[in-house]
Amino acid sequence: MRSQCAVHRVNKREQNSANTGLEHQRRTANMSASYLLIAVDFGTAYSGYCFSVDANHEATLTNKTYQTDTVVLFNENQEFVEFGENALAVYTKMQSSQACRFYFFQNFKMELYTQNITENLMISAKDGKQLPAIKVFSESLHYLKEHALSTVKANVPDFQFVPQDITWVLTVPAIWNNAAKEFMRRAAKEAGLIEDILSENLILALEPEAASLWCKQLPSTGFIKEHLEGSDELKVQQQPGTRYVVVDCGGGTVDITVHEVLEDGSLNELQKASGGGWGSFSVDEKFQNFLRELFGPVVWDIYELEYPSELQKMMHNFSIQKCTENNDIYIICPYNLAKLASAVQEISSFFNQVEGVYWNEGNIKLTYSKLASFFDESIKNIVRMIKEILDTPDININFILLVGGYASNGRLREAVRKEFSSQCKILCPCESQQATAKGAIMFGTDPKIIRSRVSPMTYGVSVCKPFDPNKHNPNMISVNKTGGDCYCTGLFQRLVEKGQPVNCDDVSEFMFFPVDVDQTEACFDFFATDQSDAMYINDPGVQKVGSFVLPMPDITLGRYRGIKMEVRFGLTEIKANATDLSSGESGKTEIKFILK
Repeated sequence: MRSQCAVHRVNKREQNSANTGLEHQRRTANMSASYLLIAVDFGTAYSGYCFSVDANHEATLTNKTYQTDTVVLFNENQEFVEFGENALAVYTKMQSSQACRFYFFQNFKMELYTQNITENLMISAKDGKQLPAIKVFSESLHYLKEHALSTVKANVPDFQFVPQDITWVLTVPAIWNNAAKEFMRRAAKEAGLIEDILSENLILALEPEAASLWCKQLPSTGFIKEHLEGSDELKVQQQPGTRYVVVDCGGGTVDITVHEVLEDGSLNELQKASGGGWGSFSVDEKFQNFLRELFGPVVWDIYELEYPSELQKMMHNFSIQKCTENNDIYIICPYNLAKLASAVQEISSFFNQVEGVYWNEGNIKLTYSKLASFFDESIKNIVRMIKEILDTPDININFILLVGGYASNGRLREAVRKEFSSQCKILCPCESQQATAKGAIMFGTDPKIIRSRVSPMTYGVSVCKPFDPNKHNPNMISVNKTGGDCYCTGLFQRLVEKGQPVNCDDVSEFMFFPVDVDQTEACFDFFATDQSDAMYINDPGVQKVGSFVLPMPDITLGRYRGIKMEVRFGLTEIKANATDLSSGESGKTEIKFILK
């Protein structure tokens, strides 16, 4: 049975301003000690990095950016081979018999959004073979780490540094849950970016926030001039009170957040992040599903299984051409697909009854309208989500900021402009793909530039309280070891409410006491819910999301031993400190959001 972390009473307060000031000074000191700041934008479709090498972060080399495909290749012995465009080149040149033995991963970042993350999470390669997720992610990050360090040394040969001089900023989607964020921190540790899982030398930056920061300081020439007259309109306004929607359109997810400019130029988040899996890869998936319908499941499933590298080459060809505007496109039909299809019937006959698709001397011709249809569902979802935000009472949005690689697609921009240009301005940076990495440098320099965020869920811990027959469920009653006291167990003690704005400096303090006199540890189980009236941890909609254990070795005072827990909900990660006031046992506490 778990040791009860529950208590006689719970007190809550915010740290006073003096303590908050000290915290800010400590954080600033830590940041200025890092002479090298490297931001890694680990995306679903593409990954890249940029860096800053000045102790005061004034000489930011954001023009020295690197970007490549987010694909990774392992051999038949599950050993890392290549990452990025090199992995793509090696894999697509392989004979099919060899490719079937290798592990080729693409679009694997989406697994952290769609799957329930556990310690032993396995993810599938393109052909269904599986490897541990931590291996796939950590090897990818290790490659980017080594590539980044080599680039720094090549560009700044006189710059000497040790690992302790580096602060890494790793970007993650704002709509990810806490388990996904913890997973990336663990992968970064496995990759050698940090030695300690709680190291402050790794900062997680939320992708739309980073992109927002970069775009906020761009001149008018930094934005695509489209359906606008006059350069004054092509700029993010800096006036206090300006409100804008950031729509980060990536390969896997579309992340949407709402920011307001404050008096000092920092930003407040006005609504919890929203979005979904509507990125550019959803268009590729529509095309691949269409091919399966076109050639039939028998032909397609054999082709997909036996010729994975050839299929990958065809899909890569499509991904390049899909952004073509106002023109038909031609996709070369691979030899083995044509061979399998021809064994069933004359290949041109597959196209006879299909509108907008033609067989053209070894090519699959897609009309512009047919190609556009693959974008429809993705664009409709993005427009719908933006509309929900703009329809919020008293939201008063001044403009919409489209960022991310998918934002470079003219169809998407036109759809957003057509729907919302009468309500607010629409802006898209010229280098929309690189906005996140460059903005992550700015965030790493000053993480408190995002002044407050909105809690996406109601978070709480499981506690016990003295049993009250007028309030508590009799099925939740428990007696402590001495048999002298009855407690109600499994009570949901709220720490922060869904939709509650939380300042980045806010530290919420809670006091707990043990139930048993000889208790030598306190186990804190964290829960989250969308419900506003949850009372017990087993109420509908309440889900366990994390836990940590605090040692309490000194039992001299029995049940009169205070446990002080400090939690920060206003950062990109939930952070906690816990102290056993009797023994002085204290320290940063890793809340384990990845459950077994």
